[in-house]
Amino acid sequence: MRDLSLAGYRALAEFRFQVRRFLHFSEEQVRGLGLEPQQHQLLLAIKGLPAGARATIGELALRLQLKHHSAVELVNRLETRGYVVRSASRGDRRQVIVRLTVSGSSVLRKLSLAHHEELEKAGPALAQALRLLMKQTRGRGRNAA
Repeated sequence: MRDLSLAGYRALAEFRFQVRRFLHFSEEQVRGLGLEPQQHQLLLAIKGLPAGARATIGELALRLQLKHHSAVELVNRLETRGYVVRSASRGDRRQVIVRLTVSGSSVLRKLSLAHHEELEKAGPALAQALRLLMKQTRGRGRNAA
């Protein structure tokens, strides 16, 4: 049975710590505006979809790694707050497209600016932790052969 070196465990632990620090910052920012982290993730997923992708419930569920019904509930809660609206797709009336409202865009912009600012500060440590982890991973792959 294969194992990691102590350096491999340390690299993984440091990476997880840096990711968790950023996520903790994110959660505090989001909750400070009265949202839940998944609600923020949904708003960001809508705005940040790759070119050509459409904000269908199925696509959003995939992006957030949720079951379809969970994505529907998330959209319901954001729609109630006035952050998103649904409309039938022009091409397929059975398909629902989710769009940000002006309020949704505004809260997302505020959060995204704060996240970019935080990444300017925390990004170097996060990137360094990832580089070290990748170095350990590559070294482990060579040693396993």
